[in-house]
Amino acid sequence: MATIIFVGRSNVGKSTLIYRLTGKKVRRGKRPGVTRKIIEIEWRNHKIIDMPGFGFMAGLPKEVQERIKDEIVHFIEENADKIDVAVLVVDGKAAPEIIERWEKRGEIPIDVEFYQFLSELKIPTIVAVNKLDKIKNVQKVIHFLAEKFGVPWTDIEKVFIPISAKFGDNIDLLKKRIDELTTKNLTKK
Repeated sequence: MATIIFVGRSNVGKSTLIYRLTGKKVRRGKRPGVTRKIIEIEWRNHKIIDMPGFGFMAGLPKEVQERIKDEIVHFIEENADKIDVAVLVVDGKAAPEIIERWEKRGEIPIDVEFYQFLSELKIPTIVAVNKLDKIKNVQKVIHFLAEKFGVPWTDIEKVFIPISAKFGDNIDLLKKRIDELTTKNLTKK
């Protein structure tokens, strides 16, 4: 059974995307931080893991937010060899602005850091650029993210998939890419 984790900032649409992809309901809400514990579901001989969002979580003290982030990192580190694919969900409309704001403060943006973390663990990663319906220039956003994440131009189409979890745009493309990566990884094991 292939294991796929869905990770990303709070409120980027991870749980909505899992529902759209699998048809299975996972707890979701409009405010950041609804998913606070790791949730596992089975779908088409895959184990889907919905990770809590990292970053801002409405109504939670900073120390609780940090504890949740540490739990996510520890879980991924401890299970890296069992994870076949990571789907890093980013808010395509907000991510460029957030990344630039972090860089202006001299900090590594958390989305960039998380992509690098997954790469260091050698976990094949798809970046689902969500909220396609709200992005004016999709290619510009994807090229910006590719540059910041350090993804070579030749790999952009393999790594970045623009989607709308809310409306279902490009979900079939995401399913196809997940299947390609899980099949490839399962034959390696």
